[in-house]
Amino acid sequence: MALQIFRTKQVQPPYDESEQSLNRCLSAWDLTFLGVGAIIGTGIFVLTGIAAATQAGPAVVLSFVIAGLACVFAALSYAELAAAVGGCGSAYGYTYAAFGELFAFIIGWDLLLEYGIAVAAVANGWASYLNKALTAIDIPLPEALTKAPKLGGIINLPASLIILILMALLIIGVKQSAKANNAMVIVKLITISIFIGIAVFNVHPENWHPFMPFGWFQTLPDGKTTGVLAGASMVFFAYVGFDAVSTAAEEAKNPQKDLPFGIITSLVFCTVVYILVAGLLTSVVHYSQLNVESPVAHALSLIGFNWASALISTGVIAGLTTVMLVLYYGLTRIVFAMSRDGLLSAFFSKINLTTQTPVRIIVLCGIIMSLIAGLMPLGDLAELVNIGTLAAFAFVCLGVIILRITQPELHRPFRSPFSPLFPILGMLSCGSLMLFLPALTWLRFVIWLVIGLIVYFTYSMHNSKLNENQ
Repeated sequence: MALQIFRTKQVQPPYDESEQSLNRCLSAWDLTFLGVGAIIGTGIFVLTGIAAATQAGPAVVLSFVIAGLACVFAALSYAELAAAVGGCGSAYGYTYAAFGELFAFIIGWDLLLEYGIAVAAVANGWASYLNKALTAIDIPLPEALTKAPKLGGIINLPASLIILILMALLIIGVKQSAKANNAMVIVKLITISIFIGIAVFNVHPENWHPFMPFGWFQTLPDGKTTGVLAGASMVFFAYVGFDAVSTAAEEAKNPQKDLPFGIITSLVFCTVVYILVAGLLTSVVHYSQLNVESPVAHALSLIGFNWASALISTGVIAGLTTVMLVLYYGLTRIVFAMSRDGLLSAFFSKINLTTQTPVRIIVLCGIIMSLIAGLMPLGDLAELVNIGTLAAFAFVCLGVIILRITQPELHRPFRSPFSPLFPILGMLSCGSLMLFLPALTWLRFVIWLVIGLIVYFTYSMHNSKLNENQ
């Protein structure tokens, strides 16, 4: 048994391509837009305000810089493995090649948590902006239908419904989904440009004092953490989208060149945008006024630009939709990869011949995420996503180092520079950010992993395709 669970698989998975292959139709710019669509969303339109008000103050800019640096190191590792190893399973597939089946399953199980909860978290932010836009035109939704039970409501109905709508779009096909994503990304970038255009003429430097009101890091009596480093752990959620690009490896026209381009281009562009918007947002109004789920629109309302606030809300609705769409897409491809390898039921790896999409996975994931989005509040969801993301990123960085040693002859169209320095820095930075997350988040994460190990040892280990072949 010990030999089996640590056995690695070859770059090409053992499956019948005629029945289980996806449609190669995405260009380098499609992949870049997927990355931008997933990265620019909740982090900039929702979490920036919450992190500034409760954890970092105006120094939330530094939080974005720290989280961005950690992501740059991880992104270079992702780009190398995406080009060399490929596969639609992202970090799951890379871990399979580097560490073996058991660790691959753990990371795959971790990614299910990351992507699934991320979609639900973004749906919460989306619903908040929708309700703000509806309120602006005097048709607000009943409060009981816009809040989770923990916050005094019945269900966050808009958050649940948008996921079901995206479920229908993903069923239709990935190329159609990519076209919709590209259109909404353009709307999102126009929205950000409007905010920047207004904010630069309403900067009040006194709002940056004190610049670091919560210090670098401190733990409060109730167990919560504050400070720039704690803020970096929270806003790290803003960057989870770039790894979703790597889940499109089997649907990219030229994955060895296009995947590194899409991953790195989207991350660098979005990091610059995040830092710019965070700096302007905390200068336009005092950071203490930004503890809301729609801080960008709220800030514009406070300085008297109600028309711009309504316009921003409309653009953000489109922007957050792209985040959910790309993350939802990534989740289904990870489940598909794990199912195809025998670690999850083969029921999920069937492709619909008409749409060339894994319809069964899309429907099941959509229903589950819809319920989570409607019944859990945003704060709990975001922290749970971050710890799963950081763990996956650290494993990918370590995977680069391991494969350089175990498979030095592997063709690498793209190589992470300054290796092993950058992968090591990626591991250390991601691991450090995990330490600044609350103890309750760690407990939930450990419980999820324990459930995963039970699934592996009772089902996956005995049904693995790798086990059958070897």
